Amino acid sequence: MFSVIAYGLAVALDLFIVFIGVRFVLAPHTAAAGYGVPVRSGADTAYQAVKGVRDVSLGVMGLLLLAFVGAEAGAWFMLAAALIPLGDMVIVLRHGGTRAVAFGVHFATAVIVLISAVLLFLV
Repeated sequence: MFSVIAYGLAVALDLFIVFIGVRFVLAPHTAAAGYGVPVRSGADTAYQAVKGVRDVSLGVMGLLLLAFVGAEAGAWFMLAAALIPLGDMVIVLRHGGTRAVAFGVHFATAVIVLISAVLLFLV
């Protein structure tokens, strides 16, 4: 049962980051607003597309590690990946986003990803 929870949380997080990545590619203005640093209407959205491709790739990599290598590799991946939402939190704070989004979305995400890493290490 414990391994089901550990793997389930990790898979859910990986799928969620794939969803976020697809959203940044297909609806960059909406995704950027949800991220906490909106893009001005009519602005070039190349950076949002780059973020989207990065997020999709990371989510797929996490899923592949879990499926073909195992819990320990997935745990190390999650541990390293927790740096991303922490960096996102700093970006939001430095570029005029709200503290609520910075901490409520990005910091909270980092904590959940770290919990996922710990659970996978314990499997």
